[in-house]
Amino acid sequence: MTQPQGALPGRRVAMAAVAAALREWVAAVAGQDAAWRAALAAWGSLLGSLAGLAAQMRAARRLAWGRWPVGAFGELRARLWRKQRGAAEAVLEQLGSRRTALRAVRDAVGAGVAAVLRLYEERAAELGLAAALRRGPRCPSLADVLEGLQDVERYYRHLYLESKLLLLRISCDRLEDMEALPQSWERILERYKGDVVQDTLLKISLFVDNQRELCGSPGS
Repeated sequence: MTQPQGALPGRRVAMAAVAAALREWVAAVAGQDAAWRAALAAWGSLLGSLAGLAAQMRAARRLAWGRWPVGAFGELRARLWRKQRGAAEAVLEQLGSRRTALRAVRDAVGAGVAAVLRLYEERAAELGLAAALRRGPRCPSLADVLEGLQDVERYYRHLYLESKLLLLRISCDRLEDMEALPQSWERILERYKGDVVQDTLLKISLFVDNQRELCGSPGS
């Protein structure tokens, strides 16, 4: 069905407003994703350090202290354990700091996505469903873009939650599990691919640059 001629300018204004909000979101997320990747890299390195400490602590536990001359020093075994445990707790503190950085990115991205979706809801009547679903030769639909936004928000939210749960499970009383932390983390990363962020940023860039194609005629 042909839309009234007066609807076209309003639809263009609404689409331009959404595109402007998406442009701002992309600029913000580019920096936030860099911070996220840096925190993830540090997180993986710290888990490796913790696994190494766990291996040392397990080796110290298995050592037959009474058969060695050092066994005569009754406090040596306890001092070594305290030193190793203190080192592990220091690494855990650093992991907590990196988790805070991950949470800050999760919150910022989530707030940005919510703002864009709220703007779309406010302008949905002007845009119309057909315009939101329409794709152009070089342009994804607005619906595709909004779905991508939500995929990105879920990626940050779910991976942050996994990091939080993993940190809560770490205990110096379960050294075998601590030693396997790098492998556990790799399995988590395999489930949550960061490609969704870059794919969505590209999709949004195409939309922002070419969204006029979607409002080129007053037709359906």
